[in-house]
Amino acid sequence: MDTAQRGMGLDWTTAAELVRRTAAEAARVGGALVCGAGTDHVDPSTEPDLDEVVDAYRRQLDVVEGSGATAVLMCSRVLAAAANGPEDYLWVYGELLREVGRPVILHWLGPMFDPALDGYWGSTDLDDAMETVLELVSAFTDRIDGIKVSLLDKDREIALRRRLPAGVRLYTGDDLNYPELILGDGIHHSDALLGILDGIARPAAAALVRLDRCDLDGYLDAILPTVPLARHIFAEPTYHYKTGLAFLAWLNGEQRHFCLLDGLEKARDVRHLARLFVRADRAGVLVDPALAARRMSSYLRAVGEAA
Repeated sequence: MDTAQRGMGLDWTTAAELVRRTAAEAARVGGALVCGAGTDHVDPSTEPDLDEVVDAYRRQLDVVEGSGATAVLMCSRVLAAAANGPEDYLWVYGELLREVGRPVILHWLGPMFDPALDGYWGSTDLDDAMETVLELVSAFTDRIDGIKVSLLDKDREIALRRRLPAGVRLYTGDDLNYPELILGDGIHHSDALLGILDGIARPAAAALVRLDRCDLDGYLDAILPTVPLARHIFAEPTYHYKTGLAFLAWLNGEQRHFCLLDGLEKARDVRHLARLFVRADRAGVLVDPALAARRMSSYLRAVGEAA
């Protein structure tokens, strides 16, 4: 899954190369992949109009669909700036959906992940915004695989998924309330397309196997211990969750260093990362606890020496 909010140090040229390489690897192992197509290569200061926004989306869609991945139509900062109301969003997305080569996934990304997207879909009233989303989905049901909702608002997500047309999935992006949203209410459920899965892949996989076997208690026993870790990693300011995920990957030996583009490894302080270490241990996500402890100790020493 690539639905990252770009524009935080990763440019489109590099992202496109990652899309192509990842898609090739996914094809090699028979895996499925979704990749974000947005407008982040456009300089907002140029104040593009709606036609230019559509063309910007087309450029990234060509790369994603050309690689064989399923496209996620990411929310666009330049569209948020250019649009004057819901009708502009409906027009832009309608133009794109008429042209896509296969069904895509929409993405409703809340301002906690990107403040520039406040008022997306033409309204700061989320009920009004939901009506615009539903109008779009109803008009292009055959072109939409689903919608990923990243609002961290479980009640609104549940309300939306109840109203989606048959065959359109609700992909949860709620990294705080995912256990119950995935489990569902016996009629509807949310599919998991979560950033936190990067950090909790092993217990989450075990939980989903149990859910497939209709072992609901086993599912909850496996997934619930990961929630305190997830809520810590995605604590406000939520858009710095990447720092915690990269730190966890380093603790687990999956990265040789703890560095991020634009120095974002410094976006969370030492106390936050120390608490992350404790919660990761309790969640059972540390693959090699001895290695994680050594790396945690080396990080704390480095911070202390630099102080």
